Amino acid sequence: MSELNKEVVDLVWGRPTSGGVSASIFRRWTQGFLFSENEHSALEQFEGGPCAVIAPVQAFLLKYVLFNKESPNWRHISEEEQKFALCSTLSEILESACSTPSTSYCLVSWAKGQTPHAITHAKPRTQSQTRCTPEPESSQAPQELHKRTVQSLSELREEMLSLYLTWRGGCGVLLFLYSVILTKGIENIKNEIQDTMEPLIDPVHGHGSQSLVNLFVTGHAVSNVWDGDRECSGMKLHGIHKQASVGFLTLMESLRYCKVGAFLKSPKFPIWILGSETHLSVLFTKERSLVGPESTSEQARRVFQSFDPEDNGFIPESLLEDVMKALDLVSETEYVSLMKSKLDPESLGIILLGPFLLEFFPEQDSGIPDSFPVYHYNGLKQSNHSERVEYVEGTALVLGFEDPMVRTDDTPVKRCLQTKWPYIELLWTTDHSPSLN
Repeated sequence: MSELNKEVVDLVWGRPTSGGVSASIFRRWTQGFLFSENEHSALEQFEGGPCAVIAPVQAFLLKYVLFNKESPNWRHISEEEQKFALCSTLSEILESACSTPSTSYCLVSWAKGQTPHAITHAKPRTQSQTRCTPEPESSQAPQELHKRTVQSLSELREEMLSLYLTWRGGCGVLLFLYSVILTKGIENIKNEIQDTMEPLIDPVHGHGSQSLVNLFVTGHAVSNVWDGDRECSGMKLHGIHKQASVGFLTLMESLRYCKVGAFLKSPKFPIWILGSETHLSVLFTKERSLVGPESTSEQARRVFQSFDPEDNGFIPESLLEDVMKALDLVSETEYVSLMKSKLDPESLGIILLGPFLLEFFPEQDSGIPDSFPVYHYNGLKQSNHSERVEYVEGTALVLGFEDPMVRTDDTPVKRCLQTKWPYIELLWTTDHSPSLN
């Protein structure tokens, strides 16, 4: 794939300005997909940076183990089950990256005769784990990447399994990242990224961009987390266009830096990637009633907010007719005028979200339980208690604003979840709240 090397490198790492990629940042990304010795369905991350790939893979892996296979002993899966779970997960992510169903799948591995270092356990990093070079059969053999193309899903799954040691090897994460990029298509990614000069991996800090996270979560490398596209100064800004399989919430929303849309907040499965300023972790539960098809009131909220891009909680009354038409409500001129008077009795010229929903979509019983068990995953050893990558168990209480309750600590993980459940409380089984960083 020599002719593609430069394009892929420029897209991932940026155009070199002073000697290319920092050796320390590149080293942080050179690891494989390795399972924790203490939590058999959890992947381990050695250093900061590759969470932009590892956390989405972990989220889809949990979806596979909990809901596709419905493994009763999901925290203690065997090595063979680990192999099938990881390869099925990687196949699903590659499949979602395909532009069209007829597109072929690209797998990047070492050239024939070269095999990666096989790492069977997540032990402290060794020299073999930190360098992105294969073990050639001969010391004189060139160390090159090889691109192979498969045409069908069945063939993809077979190839994935055959490359299991590659994904676990010293550069498994990067090789899979390159596979996703080439499957998606470099030009397709460039067309979706808001700023094509911004690489997928930050050359200064080594963190993955939102475009990279979105590529793995949704199959589209868009740079924003809101629903649909928006116009800004004549420029179209791409967002998320359909309900994602796994969700995304971010602490940045609680700080009002961004607004995550319903397609990411309300995924098909109760698994959410949680973003902090510097890291990605995963919160999940087996409580399926938390997710499902979009309700009419959720759809109404999403459509209303699409006319309120600055998240003010209201729209100019001149837009009420457009919102009603978008929701297939009666939108005859006389009726719209009547509703304007009712929803804006003080003639302020605005329509508030709350009264609008109450008028047209009165609150229904959502069927969400008041409490349910939750688990938090953080792949960094140093971010876990006793430096063991293990799920932190807890109970989530989702109550209304009028319900009396005992307030729990104001922690980053709670502030992140409050962007979806404003009145959530978390009771963890450990003395320490799990870390988002």
